[in-house]
Amino acid sequence: MLSKDKIERINALAKKSKAEGLTMSEQKEQKELREAYLAAFRGGMRNHIEGMKVVDEEGNDVTPEKLKNIQKEKGLHGR
Repeated sequence: MLSKDKIERINALAKKSKAEGLTMSEQKEQKELREAYLAAFRGGMRNHIEGMKVVDEEGNDVTPEKLKNIQKEKGLHGR
């Protein structure tokens, strides 16, 4: 995840953008910070999903094969 300072900067730029507008350099900075935030978010979400194990009501593992293969490559769940 992004550092607290970067998240605070994203929020400060968003607030300033709504209140008075941003300079070109601030717009560029805002875009770069947003891209970094999204990349971190997507990476975290990917790790979360790749770590999931899908089980039906009867307790049977019904995790899709594609996900099982990813987990096997990463050594997750002893696969």
